[in-house]
Amino acid sequence: MTGGFTAPQIDWAQLAPIIIVLGAGVVGVLVEAFVPRGVRRNVQLALTLLASAGALIAVAALWSGVRETGGTSVVGGSILLDGPALVIQGVVAALTLIALLVVADRTETGESAFAPAAAAVPGSDYEQLARRAGLEQTEVFPLIMFAAGGMMIFPAAGDLLTMFVALEVLSLPLYLLSGLARRRRLLSQEAAMKYFLLGAFASAFFLFGVGLLYGFAGSVRLDAIAEATTTVVGLDPLMLAGVAMLLVGLLFKIGAVPFHSWTPDVYQGAPTPITGFMAACTKAAAFGALLRVVYVVVPSIVWDLRPALWAVVILTMAVGTLVALVQTDVKRILAYSAIAHTGFILTGVVALTSSGITSVLFYVLAYGAASIGIFAIVTLVREVGPDGVVLGEATHLSQWTGLGRSNPWLAVTFSLFLLSFAGIPLTAGFIAKFTAFSAAVEGGATPLAIAGAVASAIAVFFYVRIIVLMFFTDAPRAGDRTGAEVTVVKSEGLTTVAIALTALLTVLLGVFPSPVLDLMAQAAKFIP
Repeated sequence: MTGGFTAPQIDWAQLAPIIIVLGAGVVGVLVEAFVPRGVRRNVQLALTLLASAGALIAVAALWSGVRETGGTSVVGGSILLDGPALVIQGVVAALTLIALLVVADRTETGESAFAPAAAAVPGSDYEQLARRAGLEQTEVFPLIMFAAGGMMIFPAAGDLLTMFVALEVLSLPLYLLSGLARRRRLLSQEAAMKYFLLGAFASAFFLFGVGLLYGFAGSVRLDAIAEATTTVVGLDPLMLAGVAMLLVGLLFKIGAVPFHSWTPDVYQGAPTPITGFMAACTKAAAFGALLRVVYVVVPSIVWDLRPALWAVVILTMAVGTLVALVQTDVKRILAYSAIAHTGFILTGVVALTSSGITSVLFYVLAYGAASIGIFAIVTLVREVGPDGVVLGEATHLSQWTGLGRSNPWLAVTFSLFLLSFAGIPLTAGFIAKFTAFSAAVEGGATPLAIAGAVASAIAVFFYVRIIVLMFFTDAPRAGDRTGAEVTVVKSEGLTTVAIALTALLTVLLGVFPSPVLDLMAQAAKFIP
């Protein structure tokens, strides 16, 4: 029997990072089915940590080949393994490895951040029974592996269908993980539902854009679409509408205005370890995919899209910065901070220069490390009930008053991450913002760099406000404080390790950024 289909020759070694992570997710599902409950958590933790470390080693092993050849296409061009894709895969693997430490950690009483039975109705007798029985949702670990696998494919996709599949593979586990918080169950489930509904809406835009671009170019491959855009005389409505809808889906995943409304609710309602994981890894993967679309598909029509992109950048910086000023919940402040940082990173994207690619790659690493660290600290600051029982996280700003005196090292580390977000010199955030704004100036987007500098200056206020509360404001008397007393809980130590690693990374990238910047500059070239 003859036919027109030719099976592609697959270089499996080039797919090693993706295979390791997704393979660990599949094995994790089997662990849930066959491994006894008593040892299941330890097996899952060891499996996911080894897989993340293995993926990072595989990325390092592939680096020299990609640097010499400029990249290679795999699976018939569906996967493009070039410098930016490999760097994003390495960033995702490294940040996932650190985030898993926070996810797996438990308090000294053995309490994790996740509900004992996700399917139980909040407050029901079954939920109370599951909690007393000490049940754990160890399915969290394979879900994180599947999400990380999708994040590794997303920026390396060579065609729009592969990109869409990767988008769904990374998104669906996150929808589930967002609803698994142990405390504030209804808020967590509300966050998961909002994330799912808005995510499905954005995915529909993305898929509609794929259909329009296929109708325009006769192909879903990025190189074919890019070639077709160069032959168009004037404006082609099909092309312009397709690219615009494609960008809507991508801008939703990075949390850019006006597609940001899910961010504060999901950041606040999701389990805090998952919030840190999403803030770091999802943003890195989504910016990798956005870079590929903007630098490979869009360049020939950039002047048509430039006003809209500039408006998105300015609005994202403005909304994220200004709305954060009036927030009183720490997680919501960090959510709007994330929106503002999305605008800062976008200045590097719209620069359309190789230095713009370098700045984005460095920024997602610097921001991701600080995000995991700062949310890890939030997991340790807890309310204490009248009877001395440790409750949920103390996220109201008033509850952080005086924390610098009772727990100076924790408060100092938290301040370090805040100063990095603010872009203070000798932190990774300063170098990240400097490279992004410099790339914007080089690419002719000086107004965006000026807007970013102004927004950064305004943002310093709400970062410094938290530092002042922790160190320079007297803690109110017990009867004056809104809410319960506050304590810093002791844990198994995994969160402390994650905080130390991310703090070290934040300082090293701020003091000695040159080796990493040089590495990323070498990687700042896409396969055409």
